[in-house]
Amino acid sequence: MSNFQHPKYGEVLRTPDSSFENLSDYPFQPNYMDVSGLRMHYIDEGRGNGETIFLLHGQPSWSYLYRHMIPQLVAAGYRVIAPDLIGFGKSDKPAVASSYSYQAQVDWMSEFVEKLGLNGAHAFMQDWGGMIGLRAMAQKPSWISRLIVANTALADWLM
Repeated sequence: MSNFQHPKYGEVLRTPDSSFENLSDYPFQPNYMDVSGLRMHYIDEGRGNGETIFLLHGQPSWSYLYRHMIPQLVAAGYRVIAPDLIGFGKSDKPAVASSYSYQAQVDWMSEFVEKLGLNGAHAFMQDWGGMIGLRAMAQKPSWISRLIVANTALADWLM
């Protein structure tokens, strides 16, 4: 791991890409975006295809969860985006537990979606991904046109 200091979140851990080499059924090219000074990883496959499907994982998984779905969706003509929440998978991991508030995850995801410039995507969100994604969607409803949520909840009580 390589570590760095973030002005707001303190020590941040970054898992080197070499730690993810030779993962079974995970041939995807890594993509990274700066989100509030943290590096968020995401899969972006089928970029030349028509409509976009956005897959948002829950806890404690990451985009690896969708490794079997992504090739099938791309083959069906979709662009597929599957981010790793901050703290999970190939994304940066603040070392201080208090960095991982529900509001922080919503803010990071909202910034990510805004920077991607998504409009009218189809989304599948599960577990904490649903709670985070639904709040991000409330801030910018136009980024999703169709939505499937599984094993999740609306979490205003966490705000």
